Amino acid sequence: MAAAAANWIIFFNHSQQKWVAKGLITESLPNGMFWVRLENGDVVLGYVSGKIRRNSIRMLPGDYVKIEVSRYDSTRGRIVYRIGKDL
Repeated sequence: MAAAAANWIIFFNHSQQKWVAKGLITESLPNGMFWVRLENGDVVLGYVSGKIRRNSIRMLPGDYVKIEVSRYDSTRGRIVYRIGKDL
């Protein structure tokens, strides 16, 4: 199921119970964790997914990312895609 939001598509997967949203990395933490500010203003603790870690993709504060947030714990999420500095 997909819904258009501005110029970004937000997906909701019923089987995995995840929200996928766009966010901005505000601060880098140890062990591949980041503070990410979502489009709606919420701040979540994001961790790097295994595919990004395996391919050694670098992320810095100021980068836009796609993040999966669980419906059950909306304070943590998994970073699944790096968009970059500009949209």
